[in-house]
Amino acid sequence: MNKQYAIITRAALLLALTLVFQSLRFIIPIPAFLSMFVIGSLVNACLAVAVETVGIKYGLVIAISTPIVAYFQQMLPLPIFIIPVALGNGVYMGGFLLGQKWKGWWGIMIAAVSKSLLLYAAFTWLLTTLAIPAKLATSLMLVMSWPQLITGIIGGMIAIIIKRRLQLLS
Repeated sequence: MNKQYAIITRAALLLALTLVFQSLRFIIPIPAFLSMFVIGSLVNACLAVAVETVGIKYGLVIAISTPIVAYFQQMLPLPIFIIPVALGNGVYMGGFLLGQKWKGWWGIMIAAVSKSLLLYAAFTWLLTTLAIPAKLATSLMLVMSWPQLITGIIGGMIAIIIKRRLQLLS
């Protein structure tokens, strides 16, 4: 039973760290376009570390929590956007796990490409069915397109570095 407590504790710490990273835009005044890359990469790193260290069940708690908090932080303008972002996070973790079987960069690439394609497709569809201002739709499509690929790759690289450091400590 002690191992289960350790996993839950690690999951809680990863969730807290992820939410702190997600809140950096309110603490450190950096331009929105730059913060998207910094925060997105750090959140993706936490997702990848979570799925490898606490498993998919607790990782999904983090994956679902982040877009809910983003909505309350007014980073997602409508609650319906929580669903594709949570799915994208879950796909990222699943791709990362799947690719780790082959070692190397496969996990990072599968995760980043899968997440970015899912988000782009979901937001393209959602924004054609919802009546929102054109300027907001354009901004959302930018955020949910190629930057997702970049932040997914950087986040995966950070996660691999963290994983190696954690293995050195144990």
